[in-house]
Amino acid sequence: MATPGWQRYDIVEVKFKGGRKDYYRNVHQLDLTTGDFVVVEMQSGYHMGSVSLQGELVRLQVKKRGIKISDDTKVIHRIATQKDLEKHEQAINRDLPTLYKAREIIRDLKLNMKLSDVEFQSDNTKATFYYSSEERVDFRELIKLLAAEFKARIEMRQISLRQEAGRLGGIGSCGRELCCSTWLTDFKNIATSAARYQNLSLNPAKLSGQCGRLKCCLNYELDTYVDALRDIPTIDKPLETQKGRAYLQKTDIFRKIMWFGYGTESTWYPLPIDRVLEIVELNKQGIIPESFDVLTPVADKEPVTAAALNSDLDRLDKKYATKAKKKKKKSKAKTGNANGAPAPLNGKAQ
Repeated sequence: MATPGWQRYDIVEVKFKGGRKDYYRNVHQLDLTTGDFVVVEMQSGYHMGSVSLQGELVRLQVKKRGIKISDDTKVIHRIATQKDLEKHEQAINRDLPTLYKAREIIRDLKLNMKLSDVEFQSDNTKATFYYSSEERVDFRELIKLLAAEFKARIEMRQISLRQEAGRLGGIGSCGRELCCSTWLTDFKNIATSAARYQNLSLNPAKLSGQCGRLKCCLNYELDTYVDALRDIPTIDKPLETQKGRAYLQKTDIFRKIMWFGYGTESTWYPLPIDRVLEIVELNKQGIIPESFDVLTPVADKEPVTAAALNSDLDRLDKKYATKAKKKKKKSKAKTGNANGAPAPLNGKAQ
């Protein structure tokens, strides 16, 4: 059941080019649907975006991000008309030629900056240039040339490398479109410890995304790994057995199994965590067990008979044997007809 119109939260989340989102008041009580293009108020003029979220979900987002809503919050003017959409399309078509021309101007001025994207306002009165740079850049001469060239107000906005990758887009190593260019808007700090907790190889080429920074997806399952690691004991030294010293080789944190191997052997022995703790406690008491097998076995499984293992093979043999018999009968019937023998009627010879 839908919420009555007079009780709806009048703040709407609107999404613009490059994944940028902002919040606007629906003071005119417009009947909006997610995906509708709307004309919204800007500091000067108007711009157009699509509705990405509304209702109580927006209330939760505003509370989570600590955004203050007041009478000064910009409003939604109207639902976009066909004329508005055409004008917005013309503004989008200006972005790419403007980007190329602006890069030529920056190259002539020899400025140490990378221009990644340009966004024109829907009314063509303002152009926002997104760039990245490792040092401070003097824009005074650049802004004059850009304003004279494109006949619009110029805003230079510096973005991070992750935001740049989100605006440019691309395909990640997983085969899907980049998270930062589809749904991810808040970029959290990612440390190399996230890879260590997940037992990933510390290879920068594999852990880095297209932005050159650590992949955002390293944080997605980090909490699950941290919770699983709480039950895993820390092994500071090898386990002592009468067979020799056993060194930790691998840990399966979800199955709660630790793999140990002797220094002179290539075989690894899986041990449950309880058994590892038992051996560690025995070593602390000065007791050296004969081997791992003296304690409880790794997994108590019922012995499997040869008949059970071959049951699937026997079933397949019977299946193909019946098919072979049917083929032989058909071939005999064909050869009989070719030699002048009467053809069978309803499976019986006449």
